[in-house]
Amino acid sequence: MKEISIDELKNLQNYQLIDLRDQRIAEYGMMPRAINIPLNKFENNFEECIKELDTNKATVLYCQRGELSRDISDLLNKRGINAYSLIDGYNAYLRELISLDEYYDETVKMTEDSIRNKFHKQLFSPFAKACKNYELIKEGDHIAVCISGGKDSMLMAKLFQEIQRHKKVNFELTFLVMDPGYNFENRALIEKNAKKLGIPVTIFESRIFDAVDTIEKSPCYICARMRRGHLYNKARELGCNKIALGHHFDDVIETILMGMLYGGQIQTMMPKLHSSNFEGMELIRPLYLVREEDILKWRDYNDLHFLQCACHFTDTCTTCHEDGTISSKRLETKKLIAKLKEENPFVENNIFKSVENVNLSTIIAYKKDDIKHHFLDEYEKEK
Repeated sequence: MKEISIDELKNLQNYQLIDLRDQRIAEYGMMPRAINIPLNKFENNFEECIKELDTNKATVLYCQRGELSRDISDLLNKRGINAYSLIDGYNAYLRELISLDEYYDETVKMTEDSIRNKFHKQLFSPFAKACKNYELIKEGDHIAVCISGGKDSMLMAKLFQEIQRHKKVNFELTFLVMDPGYNFENRALIEKNAKKLGIPVTIFESRIFDAVDTIEKSPCYICARMRRGHLYNKARELGCNKIALGHHFDDVIETILMGMLYGGQIQTMMPKLHSSNFEGMELIRPLYLVREEDILKWRDYNDLHFLQCACHFTDTCTTCHEDGTISSKRLETKKLIAKLKEENPFVENNIFKSVENVNLSTIIAYKKDDIKHHFLDEYEKEK
């Protein structure tokens, strides 16, 4: 087995870097110069993957923790390809980022200037529009801005700070981070990015990851439900009446299409909801009209590196995939939308508008308050 450390990598000449993580994880950030060839692609079509490699260079492979990359590097070496597995994987890169000394005041100014100027139309305008159109912020609100550490929630926090400066409505903000059992690298990266962006976070701990370790069926679904419950509970304890989550426009349209294709129903991700378990609490989604590609552009423009999937199953979890070999249904839906967009550039907006323009007179059946209504109920009365 040939392995290489992050320090040794700096002295390696003429190499290519391969990110073995799932595409949906790699999209949140990869090591500089890396190309994404997911592990399941190597497992399903090894020969095709070899064709994508430059065999004149050393090949350095990494996964999240440096475990799964060992097997692929061994297979490549057996084929005569000079390959290394990066020790500790992407986590080693995160530790390197955390250790760097940076000028935080400059970063805060740069990111805020980019929101006010370069990305004002793409980010702040749709954020403010969603807040106004869906009445997400009201006088006297105390909003818990829930920060997972990813690009979406971090940007949401900055946009909340910006809209609060406009002082059109008086409201309070608490930037809430729940640590469900992060490893050292993930926790440290969240803390560093919060400081780097000028976000005064309140961190509380839970042991959700430990609790779902023993769950075999749908641990990701149960984990998500438990996380939201803990966030509601802590927010209420801190005097908040709302929690804000970082779901964006792409999440909304993917949810609509997934409901139709895989759930046999028409539904959407709502811009706000009353909590059914925490009386007086609301959930709001102020990034509702913000496009993911614009969030990515803002992140890359400011050279920011955020947390991706922080689950400690990341390298070995098969529940994030349908059968452990194919991508998640959400990624499939994302790819389908991208394909449709090649033929029709308006397809994303049309999917979004479809749930705003529902004509009940052309619907076979629908539910309201768990009561099913059928078109035959009124059909004879219309004669």
